[in-house]
Amino acid sequence: MTVPSKVAVVGGGRMGAGIAQVFAALGSTVVIAEAADQKAALERVEVGLARAHERGKLDADPTEILARVTTVGSPDELPAELDLVVEAVPEIPSLKVEVLTLIDKTVSAETVIASNTSSISIAELGAALNDPARFVGMHFFNPVPASTLVEIVRAPATSPDVVDRVRAWVSLLGKTEVLVNDSPGFATSRLGVCLGLEAIRMLEEGVADAESIDRAMELGYKHPMGPLRSTDLVGLDVRLAIAEHLESTLGDRFAPPQLLRDKVARGELGRKSGRGFHDWEVK
Repeated sequence: MTVPSKVAVVGGGRMGAGIAQVFAALGSTVVIAEAADQKAALERVEVGLARAHERGKLDADPTEILARVTTVGSPDELPAELDLVVEAVPEIPSLKVEVLTLIDKTVSAETVIASNTSSISIAELGAALNDPARFVGMHFFNPVPASTLVEIVRAPATSPDVVDRVRAWVSLLGKTEVLVNDSPGFATSRLGVCLGLEAIRMLEEGVADAESIDRAMELGYKHPMGPLRSTDLVGLDVRLAIAEHLESTLGDRFAPPQLLRDKVARGELGRKSGRGFHDWEVK
C-alpha cells in the first residue's frame, strides 16, 4: 500500500492538527479546512512538528513537512481529488452531519471519508452520505503524534476495501489499529468513559483525592495514566458530551456525575484550560 498522496482534515483543533501533522510527516499533501482560525490550525501543526523534532521523533526538516500543509475555510473549498478526508469537528451529531454532507458533495466518488468521532454511530453519520460504503470511523487518540492506537470502526455499509485501505494507512503511520464493529462508544470510549465516570463519582463521594485515585490505577493496575488525569487530557467537555451520548443510547450507567457537569460549567476543562481534576498550569 502506498502513502495517500492527498489528504484533507476538516477541523483544525488539537485533534485535527495532530492528524494533519502525522499524515504530512508521512509524506502526504494535506489540506486543513478550519472555519474559525486557519492561522491557529497551521501553528498547531508547526508547534507539533517542532516538538517531535526536538524529541528525536522526526528525522525530516519540520519546515519541509509544514510546506506540505495548507488551509481553507470550509469543506466545500477542498479539492475534489483526495485519497482521504478525515472529519475532526466537535462531538455534536448535527454539526458532524452538516460537515459530512458538505464533504460528500465536494470530493470525488473515489475518496474515502472518515470520521474521528469517539462515540457517535458511524452508520447514523454515514446515512448523510450518498454512498455510505466509502465511510468509516478513524478514531485517533490525543496527542495524535505520540499515540500508537487508531480505532477503526466498521459500519454494516462500510466497504471491506475501504477498511483494508484504512488499515494499511494506519500501519504506514506507524500506529496499531483495532477493528471494531459500529456500536455506541465503540470499544475505547465505552470502556474509558465507564472507568472515568466511576473515578469522578469516587472523588465526588470523598473516597480519595484525585492524585490518590489516579496513582492507585497507575501503580496497582499498571495504567500509564490514571482515569482523572486521562479525563483532563481528553477534555472534560469532550468526556461529558460522550457520556451524555452513551447515556442516551446505553442507559443510566453512563449518566454524568454532577461534579463533571459543574466543572465544565465553570470552564475547568482539563489541560487545555489549565485546570480540571488536576492543576495543569504548573506542568
